[in-house]
Amino acid sequence: MISRRSLISILLASCLSVISWLNFTPTAAALGGKLPAINQPAPDFTLPTNTGDGEIALTDFRGQWVVLYFYPKDFTSGCTIEARRFQQDLPKYLQKNTQIIGVSADDIDSHAEFCDSEGLKFPLLADTNGAVSKAYGSWIGFLSMRHSFIIDPQGVLRDTFVKVNPNIHSAEVLARLEKLQSADS
Repeated sequence: MISRRSLISILLASCLSVISWLNFTPTAAALGGKLPAINQPAPDFTLPTNTGDGEIALTDFRGQWVVLYFYPKDFTSGCTIEARRFQQDLPKYLQKNTQIIGVSADDIDSHAEFCDSEGLKFPLLADTNGAVSKAYGSWIGFLSMRHSFIIDPQGVLRDTFVKVNPNIHSAEVLARLEKLQSADS
C-alpha cells in the first residue's frame, strides 16, 4: 500500500511534469512563461525602488553590464540567502562595471526594510503588478520566479538562469559574466 506522503509526492511530480511538458516550445520557456530571446534587446522597464530618485529604468544603466534577478519574496530564506550572496560579491561586480538589480512583487516599503535588515547596497524594484516579471517569463500567479538575466552595456540580453540555487547563484553569475566580458574584449 502506498503511503499518503508517497501518493502526494507522486501526484506533485506528475503535475510538474505535465506543466513542464505543456510549456515546452522550441523557443526558450520557463515555468513563469516565455523567456526573452538571448542576443536580442532586453525588455525595457521602469519600476519604483526604495533607493535614489524613486524609480529605476533599464536604460539608466546603458554603458554598464546589468545582472537583473527576480525573486519571490523579501525576508524568505532562499531570497535572503540569494540577496546576501549578491551583496557579498558586490565589490567583484562593481569591478566588472556591473550593476545588480533585484525585482519582486513586494512593495517599496518591504524592499526598504529588507535592504536595511540585510545591509543591501543594490536596488530592489517593486513589480507589484508583475508586468516586468511577465515580460521576462518570470511570473507565476502573484510572485516573481527565481530567474536571473545578464544584460550587456548596450541593453542586449546575453544570458538567462532559470534553475537557480540561491547558495551558489552569485558565483555562477560572476563566472558567466567573466566569460561574456572576455568574449567581448
